[in-house]
Amino acid sequence: MDAGKSVDERAGALLGQMTLDEKIGEMAQIEKNAIDARTSAAFNVGSILSGGGGYPDPNTPQAWYDMVKSYQDAALGTRLGIPILYGVDAVHGHNNVAGATMFPQNVGIGATNDPALAQQVCAATAAEMNATGVRWDFGPVVAVPQDIRWGRTFEGYGERTDQVATLGAACIKGLQGSGLGADDTSAATAKHFIGDGGTAFGSSTSSGPNGPYLLDQGVDQVDEATLLKLFLPPYRSAIDAGARIVMVSYSSTTAGKVHGDRHLITDILKGQLGFIGFVLSDWGGVDQVVPGNYSASLEQGINAGIDMVMVPTDYVRFITTVKSGVQAGTIEQERIDDAVRRILRVKFEMGLFEKPMPAAGKASDVGADAHRAIARTAVAQSAVLLKTSGNLLPITSGRKVLLAGQGADDIGIQSGGWTITWQGSEGEITRGTTLRAALAARLGGNLAFDRNGAFPTGTKAEVGIVVVAERPYAEGVGDSSTLQLPDNDVAVIAKVRPLVKSLVVVVMSGRPVILGDVASADAIVEAWLPGTEASGLTDVLLGDKPFVGTTPYTWPKAPADAPRSGKAPCDGAVYPVGYGLDSTSKLLGPPAC
Repeated sequence: MDAGKSVDERAGALLGQMTLDEKIGEMAQIEKNAIDARTSAAFNVGSILSGGGGYPDPNTPQAWYDMVKSYQDAALGTRLGIPILYGVDAVHGHNNVAGATMFPQNVGIGATNDPALAQQVCAATAAEMNATGVRWDFGPVVAVPQDIRWGRTFEGYGERTDQVATLGAACIKGLQGSGLGADDTSAATAKHFIGDGGTAFGSSTSSGPNGPYLLDQGVDQVDEATLLKLFLPPYRSAIDAGARIVMVSYSSTTAGKVHGDRHLITDILKGQLGFIGFVLSDWGGVDQVVPGNYSASLEQGINAGIDMVMVPTDYVRFITTVKSGVQAGTIEQERIDDAVRRILRVKFEMGLFEKPMPAAGKASDVGADAHRAIARTAVAQSAVLLKTSGNLLPITSGRKVLLAGQGADDIGIQSGGWTITWQGSEGEITRGTTLRAALAARLGGNLAFDRNGAFPTGTKAEVGIVVVAERPYAEGVGDSSTLQLPDNDVAVIAKVRPLVKSLVVVVMSGRPVILGDVASADAIVEAWLPGTEASGLTDVLLGDKPFVGTTPYTWPKAPADAPRSGKAPCDGAVYPVGYGLDSTSKLLGPPAC
């Protein structure tokens, strides 16, 4: 407890006082729905997390703060009083919390290609997290997706290694501010090490609620030199930016599961990159190392260099199995001590022993107007104009506009997965501004809306806007072999087309999609997954702000053209990476293919 000593001295002194049970507990991370505060303290659990949808009842900032504090108070009452780390997936804002600001998903931040804006977004996210008592974010994703059929494509900043490295580092600086111990900061997690987004189509053996995955948790079928060249630089940049936590990928290489790969975790990450923080497993990721053999999986994963294990539920089995492994000599005692030392070091750096909880009474920071203004700016800068004609855009005042499409008035659709729940969902799931509401505020009586495009007979307008949208998904559930938009959405285009002189189609998606009939529109705007502040879309559609976004992924002609590694920019592509237009049709990057 002597803050005058160095972090290493304090971590070493505390480690020397810990029993084996306390050390193993420190390495465990348990989901909050699986353990209460009293039991967490009894087992000396070092970390608690909220999985996707792991919110308290009611889902309010104050209830969050009280929930986290209950675990923290219990931990502080243990023999050694070691504070817990509470973690969440705040991947586009503090997205489990109702009323929080939902920023554009990372694909949209990649479309802005603006590191300063990425840093602002992540700083605002950290402030909203602190208001709920949470100081650890499982983000940013620094994957370099090479096949947009992957269901996590929207969590990546783009397909270019250098861009991902730059934006990931910017987010880490935003989350961690002037230092891990500063107010309103959150410990970042660079994830998922390594090969995320590079898995081969059809290589996954995992499955989810809707059936088998196609790419997620699959195999990177490349040699090590290629793997490291494509996917390692963002981790080097993350560490240089101050990252102290790295999460391991579910993916495999040709050598096996990364969760059990000592060469990659210990030799490359901790050795070659000099990473001094701690390595976290993904949700139950260690279980997959040796299928069907839990003890062997834990032995290999921990010996490989995993320091904290996201268990996430059966803590008794985890603790007893690790203890048996240490006693039998199959899990190295030295490895246990190294893991705990690394975890304690981060807790000391974060100042948790001096200030276990962020300041109370800041619930109004969640969804604050200033944060929503940042999100609105990010939405405007992320919109990519793929096609336009004549003087269609911006839409000038006084013109009558017909608006259609389910995504035009649905917060859940425009926010995507990882919003309130793991998979996200359609509907009014949180507070925000839909495109319909934003346009109505500006156009008043000149705007007519029908979700299905079923306007009364005789309806005519100068401009039509149809929103076509992917429905919310996350992880392998979103793996797609077709990249198709919903047929019902596309059908609305045909309904509205005869009623208007000019048609604008707004696409809301987590990745480039096959355009098909969408290509017949006079203008196409890719809005990605903008989050709660669709007023940013109105800003560019009505000309208050210019179009500046460019696509961070190559736009394929057909699903089979989706894999990009090793291909020329226009090989099988409609638009190359970096493509975009302003409203005068001026190119903002390379020309269309």
